[in-house]
Amino acid sequence: MDVNQFDYELPEDLIAQTPLKDREQSRMLVMDKDNGTIVHRHFYDLPEWLEAGDTLVLNDTKVIPARLLGSRKDTGGKVEMLLLHEKEDFIWEVLVKPARRIREGAVLTFGDGLLEAVCLEELPEGRRKMKLEFSGIFPEILDQLGEMPLPPYIQEQLKEKERYQTVYAENSGSAAAPTAGLHFTPAMLNRVREAGVDVVTLTLHVGLGTFRPVAVDSVEEHSMHAEYYELSESAAEKLNRAKQEGRRIIAVGTTSARTLETVARDTNGEFCEASGWTDIFIYPGFTFRAVDALLTNFHLPKSTLVMLVSAFAGREHILNAYETAVRHQYRFFSFGDAMLLTDTERNR
Repeated sequence: MDVNQFDYELPEDLIAQTPLKDREQSRMLVMDKDNGTIVHRHFYDLPEWLEAGDTLVLNDTKVIPARLLGSRKDTGGKVEMLLLHEKEDFIWEVLVKPARRIREGAVLTFGDGLLEAVCLEELPEGRRKMKLEFSGIFPEILDQLGEMPLPPYIQEQLKEKERYQTVYAENSGSAAAPTAGLHFTPAMLNRVREAGVDVVTLTLHVGLGTFRPVAVDSVEEHSMHAEYYELSESAAEKLNRAKQEGRRIIAVGTTSARTLETVARDTNGEFCEASGWTDIFIYPGFTFRAVDALLTNFHLPKSTLVMLVSAFAGREHILNAYETAVRHQYRFFSFGDAMLLTDTERNR
Protein backbone atom coordinates (compact mmCIF):
# COMPACT_ATOMS: atom_id res chain seq x y z
CA MET A 1 0.00 0.00 0.00
CA ASP A 2 1.47 3.33 -1.14
CA VAL A 3 2.05 5.92 1.60
CA ASN A 4 1.02 8.63 -0.88
CA GLN A 5 -2.53 7.29 -0.74
CA PHE A 6 -2.79 9.02 2.63
CA ASP A 7 -1.67 12.44 1.45
CA TYR A 8 -3.84 15.56 1.27
CA GLU A 9 -3.38 19.28 0.63
CA LEU A 10 -3.35 21.54 3.68
CA PRO A 11 -2.88 25.32 3.62
CA GLU A 12 -0.27 26.27 6.21
CA ASP A 13 -2.54 28.88 7.77
CA LEU A 14 -4.92 26.13 8.95
CA ILE A 15 -2.29 24.65 11.28
CA ALA A 16 -3.40 25.78 14.74
CA GLN A 17 -0.53 27.57 16.48
CA THR A 18 -2.21 28.22 19.82
CA PRO A 19 -5.01 26.56 21.81
CA LEU A 20 -8.39 28.25 22.03
CA LYS A 21 -9.08 30.18 25.22
CA ASP A 22 -12.05 27.88 25.96
CA ARG A 23 -11.25 24.22 25.27
CA GLU A 24 -14.88 23.34 24.54
CA GLN A 25 -15.23 25.94 21.77
CA SER A 26 -13.34 23.83 19.25
CA ARG A 27 -15.35 22.80 16.24
CA MET A 28 -16.17 19.13 15.79
CA LEU A 29 -16.69 17.39 12.46
CA VAL A 30 -18.97 14.40 13.02
CA MET A 31 -18.73 11.68 10.38
CA ASP A 32 -20.63 8.44 10.06
CA LYS A 33 -17.91 5.81 9.98
CA ASP A 34 -19.93 3.56 7.67
CA ASN A 35 -21.33 5.89 5.00
CA GLY A 36 -19.17 9.01 5.35
CA THR A 37 -22.05 11.42 6.04
CA ILE A 38 -20.71 14.63 7.61
CA VAL A 39 -22.28 17.01 10.14
CA HIS A 40 -20.62 20.17 11.48
CA ARG A 41 -20.85 20.79 15.23
CA HIS A 42 -18.81 22.11 18.16
CA PHE A 43 -17.12 20.13 20.90
CA TYR A 44 -19.59 21.41 23.48
CA ASP A 45 -22.22 19.40 21.53
CA LEU A 46 -20.45 16.11 22.31
CA PRO A 47 -23.03 14.85 24.87
CA GLU A 48 -25.67 14.91 22.10
CA TRP A 49 -23.66 12.26 20.25
CA LEU A 50 -23.32 10.00 23.27
CA GLU A 51 -25.95 7.82 24.89
CA ALA A 52 -26.49 6.34 28.31
CA GLY A 53 -24.43 3.20 28.70
CA ASP A 54 -21.59 4.28 26.42
CA THR A 55 -18.08 3.85 27.80
CA LEU A 56 -15.71 6.73 27.11
CA VAL A 57 -12.03 5.80 27.34
CA LEU A 58 -9.45 8.48 28.22
CA ASN A 59 -5.66 8.31 28.16
CA ASP A 60 -4.53 9.82 31.47
CA THR A 61 -0.86 10.15 30.55
CA LYS A 62 0.84 13.38 31.59
CA VAL A 63 3.38 15.20 29.43
CA ILE A 64 6.70 15.85 31.11
CA PRO A 65 8.80 18.93 30.19
CA ALA A 66 10.95 16.57 28.17
CA ARG A 67 12.79 19.05 25.90
CA LEU A 68 16.16 20.06 27.34
CA LEU A 69 18.54 22.63 25.87
CA GLY A 70 22.15 22.43 26.92
CA SER A 71 25.70 21.91 25.70
CA ARG A 72 28.46 19.35 25.32
CA LYS A 73 30.66 19.41 28.39
CA ASP A 74 33.90 19.09 26.40
CA THR A 75 33.34 21.62 23.61
CA GLY A 76 30.47 23.82 24.81
CA GLY A 77 28.59 23.13 21.56
CA LYS A 78 24.84 23.56 21.83
CA VAL A 79 22.68 20.42 22.04
CA GLU A 80 19.01 19.54 22.35
CA MET A 81 17.77 16.40 24.09
CA LEU A 82 14.23 15.03 24.11
CA LEU A 83 13.43 12.43 26.77
CA LEU A 84 11.45 9.57 25.21
CA HIS A 85 11.11 6.94 27.92
CA GLU A 86 12.93 5.66 30.97
CA LYS A 87 14.52 2.24 30.38
CA GLU A 88 15.59 1.78 34.01
CA ASP A 89 16.33 4.09 36.92
CA PHE A 90 17.59 7.34 35.39
CA ILE A 91 18.66 5.64 32.17
CA TRP A 92 16.58 7.10 29.35
CA GLU A 93 16.15 6.60 25.64
CA VAL A 94 16.35 10.07 24.13
CA LEU A 95 16.48 11.96 20.84
CA VAL A 96 19.48 14.23 20.48
CA LYS A 97 20.50 17.02 18.09
CA PRO A 98 23.00 17.16 16.51
CA ALA A 99 23.13 13.37 16.82
CA ARG A 100 26.27 12.88 14.71
CA ARG A 101 28.34 14.75 17.31
CA ILE A 102 27.09 12.80 20.32
CA ARG A 103 28.98 9.55 20.54
CA GLU A 104 29.31 6.94 23.27
CA GLY A 105 30.96 8.51 26.30
CA ALA A 106 29.90 12.08 25.45
CA VAL A 107 28.66 14.14 28.39
CA LEU A 108 25.90 16.73 28.00
CA THR A 109 25.25 19.37 30.62
CA PHE A 110 22.08 21.35 31.36
CA GLY A 111 21.40 24.26 33.70
CA ASP A 112 25.05 24.98 34.50
CA GLY A 113 25.63 21.40 35.58
CA LEU A 114 22.39 20.92 37.51
CA LEU A 115 21.75 17.94 35.23
CA GLU A 116 24.24 15.93 33.19
CA ALA A 117 23.66 13.12 30.69
CA VAL A 118 26.27 10.52 29.77
CA CYS A 119 25.87 8.69 26.45
CA LEU A 120 25.92 4.93 27.08
CA GLU A 121 24.85 3.68 23.65
CA GLU A 122 24.23 5.01 20.13
CA LEU A 123 20.90 3.99 18.62
CA PRO A 124 19.49 4.53 15.11
CA GLU A 125 17.55 7.60 13.95
CA GLY A 126 19.16 10.10 16.29
CA ARG A 127 18.33 8.15 19.46
CA ARG A 128 20.72 7.53 22.31
CA LYS A 129 20.69 5.71 25.64
CA MET A 130 21.71 8.25 28.28
CA LYS A 131 22.42 8.01 31.99
CA LEU A 132 21.15 11.08 33.85
CA GLU A 133 23.22 12.38 36.76
CA PHE A 134 22.04 15.04 39.21
CA SER A 135 21.65 15.99 42.85
CA GLY A 136 18.14 16.57 44.13
CA ILE A 137 14.65 15.51 43.10
CA PHE A 138 14.45 14.67 39.40
CA PRO A 139 10.88 15.89 38.69
CA GLU A 140 11.70 19.23 40.29
CA ILE A 141 14.89 19.56 38.25
CA LEU A 142 12.99 18.68 35.07
CA ASP A 143 10.30 21.26 35.84
CA GLN A 144 13.04 23.85 36.31
CA LEU A 145 15.09 23.04 33.19
CA GLY A 146 12.72 21.39 30.74
CA GLU A 147 10.29 22.75 28.18
CA MET A 148 7.10 21.24 26.84
CA PRO A 149 8.09 19.32 23.68
CA LEU A 150 5.72 20.96 21.21
CA PRO A 151 5.65 19.51 17.68
CA PRO A 152 7.84 21.28 15.10
CA TYR A 153 4.85 22.64 13.17
CA ILE A 154 3.93 24.84 16.17
CA GLN A 155 6.00 28.02 15.91
CA GLU A 156 4.25 30.09 18.58
CA GLN A 157 5.49 30.01 22.16
CA LEU A 158 3.11 28.28 24.58
CA LYS A 159 2.42 30.76 27.38
CA GLU A 160 0.68 28.31 29.73
CA LYS A 161 2.22 24.83 30.08
CA GLU A 162 -1.04 23.29 31.27
CA ARG A 163 -2.66 23.94 27.89
CA TYR A 164 -0.56 21.10 26.50
CA GLN A 165 -2.03 18.79 29.17
CA THR A 166 -5.44 17.20 29.36
CA VAL A 167 -7.44 18.23 32.44
CA TYR A 168 -7.37 14.58 33.56
CA ALA A 169 -3.61 14.01 33.07
CA GLU A 170 -2.28 11.96 35.97
CA ASN A 171 0.53 9.54 35.11
CA SER A 172 3.74 11.30 34.06
CA GLY A 173 5.75 9.93 31.17
CA SER A 174 4.74 11.31 27.77
CA ALA A 175 6.87 13.23 25.30
CA ALA A 176 3.73 14.53 23.58
CA ALA A 177 0.10 15.12 24.56
CA PRO A 178 -2.80 12.83 23.61
CA THR A 179 -4.28 15.80 21.80
CA ALA A 180 -7.86 14.58 21.27
CA GLY A 181 -8.30 14.93 25.02
CA LEU A 182 -7.26 18.59 25.08
CA HIS A 183 -10.84 19.63 24.25
CA PHE A 184 -12.28 18.34 27.52
CA THR A 185 -12.99 20.50 30.56
CA PRO A 186 -14.01 19.25 34.02
CA ALA A 187 -17.49 20.63 33.31
CA MET A 188 -17.72 18.63 30.08
CA LEU A 189 -16.68 15.44 31.86
CA ASN A 190 -19.40 16.09 34.44
CA ARG A 191 -22.01 16.52 31.71
CA VAL A 192 -20.86 13.30 30.06
CA ARG A 193 -21.20 11.37 33.32
CA GLU A 194 -24.59 12.97 34.05
CA ALA A 195 -25.74 11.65 30.65
CA GLY A 196 -25.14 8.11 31.92
CA VAL A 197 -21.82 7.56 30.17
CA ASP A 198 -19.16 5.51 31.97
CA VAL A 199 -15.72 7.13 31.91
CA VAL A 200 -12.67 4.90 32.28
CA THR A 201 -8.97 5.67 31.99
CA LEU A 202 -5.91 3.87 30.70
CA THR A 203 -2.35 5.01 30.17
CA LEU A 204 -0.21 5.11 27.07
CA HIS A 205 2.93 7.23 27.31
CA VAL A 206 3.23 8.94 23.96
CA GLY A 207 6.71 8.64 22.52
CA LEU A 208 8.55 8.63 19.23
CA GLY A 209 6.12 6.15 17.68
CA THR A 210 3.36 8.74 17.49
CA PHE A 211 5.20 11.65 15.87
CA ARG A 212 7.93 9.86 13.90
CA PRO A 213 7.36 10.49 10.16
CA VAL A 214 6.87 7.64 7.73
CA ALA A 215 10.11 7.45 5.74
CA VAL A 216 9.27 4.49 3.46
CA ASP A 217 7.18 4.30 0.30
CA SER A 218 5.14 1.27 1.31
CA VAL A 219 2.91 1.35 4.40
CA GLU A 220 3.73 -2.26 5.22
CA GLU A 221 7.45 -1.48 5.51
CA HIS A 222 7.01 1.09 8.29
CA SER A 223 7.90 0.00 11.84
CA MET A 224 6.40 1.67 14.90
CA HIS A 225 8.51 2.42 17.96
CA ALA A 226 7.17 0.79 21.10
CA GLU A 227 5.30 2.85 23.70
CA TYR A 228 4.49 1.85 27.27
CA TYR A 229 0.84 1.23 28.27
CA GLU A 230 -1.19 0.17 31.29
CA LEU A 231 -4.79 -1.01 31.63
CA SER A 232 -6.07 -1.60 35.16
CA GLU A 233 -8.18 -4.54 36.30
CA SER A 234 -11.13 -2.26 37.16
CA ALA A 235 -11.03 -0.61 33.73
CA ALA A 236 -10.86 -4.03 32.03
CA GLU A 237 -13.89 -5.21 33.99
CA LYS A 238 -15.93 -2.17 32.94
CA LEU A 239 -14.91 -2.59 29.30
CA ASN A 240 -15.79 -6.30 29.29
CA ARG A 241 -19.17 -5.52 30.83
CA ALA A 242 -19.84 -2.92 28.14
CA LYS A 243 -19.00 -5.41 25.38
CA GLN A 244 -21.13 -8.14 26.94
CA GLU A 245 -24.10 -5.79 27.17
CA GLY A 246 -23.70 -4.50 23.61
CA ARG A 247 -22.77 -0.97 24.67
CA ARG A 248 -20.37 1.22 22.73
CA ILE A 249 -16.73 1.75 23.62
CA ILE A 250 -15.63 5.21 22.50
CA ALA A 251 -11.90 5.84 22.39
CA VAL A 252 -10.72 9.39 22.99
CA GLY A 253 -7.71 9.66 20.75
CA THR A 254 -5.62 7.29 18.69
CA THR A 255 -3.50 6.50 21.74
CA SER A 256 -6.52 5.12 23.61
CA ALA A 257 -7.57 3.21 20.50
CA ARG A 258 -4.11 1.67 20.06
CA THR A 259 -4.00 0.60 23.70
CA LEU A 260 -7.47 -0.97 23.60
CA GLU A 261 -6.72 -2.82 20.38
CA THR A 262 -3.37 -4.01 21.76
CA VAL A 263 -5.01 -5.59 24.79
CA ALA A 264 -7.88 -7.06 22.77
CA ARG A 265 -5.73 -8.23 19.85
CA ASP A 266 -5.10 -11.78 21.06
CA THR A 267 -8.30 -12.30 23.03
CA ASN A 268 -11.10 -11.70 20.51
CA GLY A 269 -12.06 -8.42 22.12
CA GLU A 270 -11.72 -9.47 25.74
CA PHE A 271 -9.96 -7.16 28.17
CA CYS A 272 -7.72 -7.95 31.11
CA GLU A 273 -5.34 -6.12 33.37
CA ALA A 274 -2.26 -5.54 31.27
CA SER A 275 0.89 -3.47 30.93
CA GLY A 276 3.89 -3.50 28.65
CA TRP A 277 5.13 -2.09 25.37
CA THR A 278 3.08 -1.85 22.20
CA ASP A 279 4.26 -1.27 18.66
CA ILE A 280 0.86 -1.98 17.14
CA PHE A 281 0.49 -0.36 13.70
CA ILE A 282 -3.10 0.11 12.55
CA TYR A 283 -3.73 0.77 8.86
CA PRO A 284 -6.46 -0.24 6.36
CA GLY A 285 -7.16 -3.94 6.52
CA PHE A 286 -6.92 -4.01 10.31
CA THR A 287 -9.81 -5.68 12.17
CA PHE A 288 -11.00 -3.63 15.14
CA ARG A 289 -12.00 -5.75 18.12
CA ALA A 290 -12.41 -3.14 20.83
CA VAL A 291 -13.33 0.33 19.56
CA ASP A 292 -16.84 1.23 18.36
CA ALA A 293 -16.40 5.01 17.96
CA LEU A 294 -13.38 7.31 17.92
CA LEU A 295 -12.91 10.93 18.94
CA THR A 296 -9.76 12.36 17.41
CA ASN A 297 -8.12 15.43 15.89
CA PHE A 298 -7.01 16.13 12.31
CA HIS A 299 -3.60 14.58 11.63
CA LEU A 300 -0.58 15.21 9.45
CA PRO A 301 -0.63 14.04 5.81
CA LYS A 302 0.86 10.58 5.24
CA SER A 303 1.10 9.98 8.99
CA THR A 304 0.44 6.71 10.82
CA LEU A 305 -2.48 8.49 12.53
CA VAL A 306 -4.21 9.23 9.21
CA MET A 307 -3.69 5.56 8.39
CA LEU A 308 -5.31 4.55 11.68
CA VAL A 309 -8.45 6.64 11.18
CA SER A 310 -8.59 5.41 7.58
CA ALA A 311 -8.58 1.84 8.87
CA PHE A 312 -11.46 2.74 11.18
CA ALA A 313 -13.71 4.68 8.81
CA GLY A 314 -12.37 4.04 5.30
CA ARG A 315 -9.64 5.91 3.45
CA GLU A 316 -11.99 7.54 0.95
CA HIS A 317 -14.33 8.76 3.71
CA ILE A 318 -11.43 10.13 5.74
CA LEU A 319 -9.79 11.97 2.84
CA ASN A 320 -13.17 13.43 1.88
CA ALA A 321 -13.68 14.56 5.48
CA TYR A 322 -10.24 16.19 5.51
CA GLU A 323 -10.95 17.98 2.23
CA THR A 324 -14.27 19.15 3.68
CA ALA A 325 -12.53 20.35 6.82
CA VAL A 326 -10.08 22.37 4.71
CA ARG A 327 -12.93 23.99 2.76
CA HIS A 328 -14.71 24.87 6.01
CA GLN A 329 -11.54 26.30 7.55
CA TYR A 330 -11.18 23.85 10.43
CA ARG A 331 -8.06 24.18 12.57
CA PHE A 332 -5.62 21.27 12.19
CA PHE A 333 -3.20 19.21 14.31
CA SER A 334 -2.41 19.34 18.04
CA PHE A 335 -4.23 22.56 19.01
CA GLY A 336 -6.82 22.15 16.27
CA ASP A 337 -10.42 21.02 16.06
CA ALA A 338 -11.97 17.63 16.76
CA MET A 339 -13.44 14.85 14.66
CA LEU A 340 -15.91 12.24 15.87
CA LEU A 341 -16.15 8.97 13.92
CA THR A 342 -19.26 7.12 14.96
CA ASP A 343 -22.54 5.53 13.87
CA THR A 344 -24.57 8.71 13.49
CA GLU A 345 -27.80 6.75 12.93
CA ARG A 346 -27.84 5.89 16.64
CA ASN A 347 -28.24 9.58 17.46
CA ARG A 348 -31.17 10.34 15.17
